[in-house]
Amino acid sequence: MHTILPFLLAMVAAIVLLNMWATKLKIAYPILLVVFGLLVSFVPGLPVVKINPDLIFFIFLPPLLFEAAWSISFKEMKKWWRIIGSFAFLVVFFTALAVAVTANYFIPGFTLALGFLLGGIVSPPDAVSTGAIMKFVKIPSSTSAILEGESLLNDASSLIIFRFALVAVGTGQFIWQEASLDFLWMIIGGAGIGLILAWIFVQVHKRLPTEAASDIALTIIEPYLMYWIAEQFHASGVLAVVGGGLYMSGKRLIFLNSTSRIMGYSVWQSFVFILNGIVFLIIGLELPEIVGGLRWEGIPLGTAIQYGVFVTGILIAARIISSYAAMLATLIFRPSVAPRASSTRRRWLMPLILGWTGMRGVVSLAAALAIPITLENGLPFPNRNLILFITFVVILLTLLVQGLTLPYLIKYGHVFDDFADDEKDKKVRDEIKHKLKQHVYHFLKDKHENELNGHAGLERMLKHWEEKIQAKDAEWMNEKTKDIFFEMLESQRQFLSELNKDIAINEEIIRHQLYQLDLEEERLKMI
Repeated sequence: MHTILPFLLAMVAAIVLLNMWATKLKIAYPILLVVFGLLVSFVPGLPVVKINPDLIFFIFLPPLLFEAAWSISFKEMKKWWRIIGSFAFLVVFFTALAVAVTANYFIPGFTLALGFLLGGIVSPPDAVSTGAIMKFVKIPSSTSAILEGESLLNDASSLIIFRFALVAVGTGQFIWQEASLDFLWMIIGGAGIGLILAWIFVQVHKRLPTEAASDIALTIIEPYLMYWIAEQFHASGVLAVVGGGLYMSGKRLIFLNSTSRIMGYSVWQSFVFILNGIVFLIIGLELPEIVGGLRWEGIPLGTAIQYGVFVTGILIAARIISSYAAMLATLIFRPSVAPRASSTRRRWLMPLILGWTGMRGVVSLAAALAIPITLENGLPFPNRNLILFITFVVILLTLLVQGLTLPYLIKYGHVFDDFADDEKDKKVRDEIKHKLKQHVYHFLKDKHENELNGHAGLERMLKHWEEKIQAKDAEWMNEKTKDIFFEMLESQRQFLSELNKDIAINEEIIRHQLYQLDLEEERLKMI
């Protein structure tokens, strides 16, 4: 304990420092973390990092998925559900199939079941890596929504493949009828259990006298409960967390107060950042042990590297082919929902950009580490170390090759140069601010008209909002009546929630305004 604790603290410090360095270099921080972990792993005398395969999913996946579900716009997911669904399910299945067939044909000792196991592990792109890279380039909100929505659902589809392949390797058989029923139950049961538990959790927050600290503590526990309970019923824990997270995200204004929302945002940002950082560091730190396992199995390191490069090429090619196939299918069957492009050249480059965003990371590593060391009969799991090594090579190559080149591909490909999202969002943001001012004025005028007569404070408030409608720059009121101000803030939240039903309005703008209202409320509480 005295040895491992300083090492863990040093890992957290390294994550923070490397993130700052990555921001300065304008590259995705997972790239530096993996490389750093790889370099540190060769330092003699450091503790060996080992994680129980049975716990790897349970430790990392629930909070990462839950936070992602809270961050994404469900409205945008519904808008682009066809493209998101095709990438999250069809593309993942096609990628896993491509890896399975080629691995079975080219890698000695790889059965089709082992190929599907490897395909399920390496098929889902990593949302953290893509999001970290997208901070340094400008992309349309539609493309961002597609990538975020895909990242939520592709984990579930890939892990379903992983689970069935694991059973096939262990038992040596695969019954399609049973697998089909299990597949449906995992999807429907997982999402259903997540929604039921989320409803219960919302009621708990609403009915119990919770405060900000207890609210945040409960939100950290809840994704673990969703995942664990769904898995006990042999349903998809991933879909339970995603479904429950999306439901609770939509109800955040109902069961969390402004203090809980503001503090919870900061806590979750830090929590998820550290979890992601630890996983990417582990990717590098695990390599020496994996290489040792290869030597024990008699597999030359050069041969294993060739397999890893080969599988990486298959993954990249399969995703790009799938991107173009999805675009063609959309143009043929549903041209009205295809993302717009100003020229033919840019239309044909967009699928390449989407295909090139397939960096692998957290989920792939978690799945690979979750492979049991032995089968149920006590024999060593076949090719476990080779699968781990190939997964490591895939993560490293996709992060380095695709991760480092994607910003330049976007920049010099000029694919998104004519998208004026910033100008459009600024215009919408200004319109919403003006509508909010008008809404507040009419709220005060209509609801408190009788109280305004002879009440100097309320008259000044109404006059202030009359002036604020005409003013370009926002300014704070002086003396205010707190109760009416709180009621006014709640009225603005309801107004924004109704406004958010407009599919044409970017939900990020609405969330930004809601966050500003929370800050206003917190400021008023301190007066």
